[in-house]
Order: sequence, then C-alpha cells, then structure tokens
Amino acid sequence: MVLLDPLADALSTIINAESTGKPDCIIHPASKVIGNVLKVMQDIGYILEYPWVKPFYLCRLQDIGYIGNYEFIDDGKSGMIKVELIGKINKCGVIKPRSSVGYHDFEKWEKRYLPARNFGILILTTPDGVLSHSEARSRVVGGQLLAYVY
Repeated sequence: MVLLDPLADALSTIINAESTGKPDCIIHPASKVIGNVLKVMQDIGYILEYPWVKPFYLCRLQDIGYIGNYEFIDDGKSGMIKVELIGKINKCGVIKPRSSVGYHDFEKWEKRYLPARNFGILILTTPDGVLSHSEARSRVVGGQLLAYVY
C-alpha cells in the first residue's frame, strides 16, 4: 500500500472511527502536521477533561471541541498517535490542492467547504503556525488551506 497523503489518511481514519462509534482511534504514521491539526481540533473550545470551565448549555457551536486528548506513541519507526473521540465530528477532510488564501477571502472558502455560517472550521497553515480560520482572521494573516472539520 502506498501512502501518498498522511494527513488525508489520518482524517479518514478519524471519520471512519467516529462513524462506527469507537471511543478512540490510532493514526499512523505520525507527523508534526498531523499533530498540529489535532491540536487545532482540540483547542476549538473546552476539552472533555475540564467540564467546569463552561457549562455545555452556555457553549456556542464553535466553542465545542471536536476531539478529546491525543498522545504520541513511539513504535521505533515513525510513531503513532492515539486520539480520543468524543462524537462531535460530522465530516472532516483534506482540501486538495492546498490553495493559498488571504485573510479577506475566508468567506468564499467557508461557503465552499462548510455547511453553514459559523459552523465548523477551516484549518490552515500560516507563518504563525497551524490555525483555524477564525483565529487567522483575528490575527489578520493568510496561509494555505489544509483541512475542514464540522
């Protein structure tokens, strides 16, 4: 089997495990990009471990995190990442080709990849690191689109 896009394989592993109702999944091979994308997915809102931060009924949709914890497992090769799923992902995928986008063009890409306004996130790589589109808009920075999650 040929591995052409590790990020696409990782996101398809997550969505397949999520749709079958599994509590966690193993992603291999691990990479820094996959780790950074998982960090963005985790940082959107509060983490499952800390329910006292904000009650669930006071959260907006974009404040709810998509995944729980994740950890790197060293297997002596490229490593694996174990991801705890919390049942919040409807769909996720990679944006190919990785188009360059300015901070003023996010609306066009939201219409193309997300089902509704303020529902889901676009993940992009910027000079400031891997960010969600809302955080990149607030920092007034553009970059290349990597993935979408809702």
